[in-house]
Amino acid sequence: MKVILLDIEGTTTPISFVHDTLFPYVLSTLDEFLKAHWTDPELQPHIQALKDQALKDQDAPQISNDPAEARESLIANVQWQMKLDKKTGALKGLQGYMWRFGYQSGKLQGVMFDDAVEAIRQWTSEGKQVYIYSSGSVEAQKLIFGYSDHGNLLQYISGHYDTKVGAKTSTDSYRKIAEDIQAKPENILFISDNIREIEAADKAGMQVVVSVRPGNAPLPLHSFAESSDFTTLHK
Repeated sequence: MKVILLDIEGTTTPISFVHDTLFPYVLSTLDEFLKAHWTDPELQPHIQALKDQALKDQDAPQISNDPAEARESLIANVQWQMKLDKKTGALKGLQGYMWRFGYQSGKLQGVMFDDAVEAIRQWTSEGKQVYIYSSGSVEAQKLIFGYSDHGNLLQYISGHYDTKVGAKTSTDSYRKIAEDIQAKPENILFISDNIREIEAADKAGMQVVVSVRPGNAPLPLHSFAESSDFTTLHK
């Protein structure tokens, strides 16, 4: 393998960090954050993206254009999406924007598995490239690695992909990534805790390994290689 493509949640980072720290941070600070930043130019594209997404989701709470109701209706929409664990680009974009303030203020710090960090450093020292492919936005990915409990790890990461390249369960997504980084699929190792993602990458011709971590969902029966220590994956 010449390239390693990594998932984050349940792979490089405990699922508990995402669900017990990052998501609650958004929900607990959302009202205060929107009050403080409602008119910020950088927030406006996220508001519009959430409005557009709400129109596509027939069951979603709609976001009002009435200034008196807009903020509260946006909060209701975000809460609805997060309760259902939606992975829309609009939601991920807002979350990443909010997390940036959390990381920069020191309220948040990315959590990494020790062996994942050691392996990433090992791979890059061997001349291999490491990329990230996560359902979280590229900004959110960079924050986890840039403000990690092992320091700034971005120097080891050659690039980032989120669902803008396609769904993580779609074989075409992995073909697009291989084409974009100009590597043959068979020279890429994809690691994830999600079997459907593993199957999609496998169909695209990539090498695959299933991440086995504490707190991950039980795995269905499968025939793929597994690893709970990435430092052993150096061939």
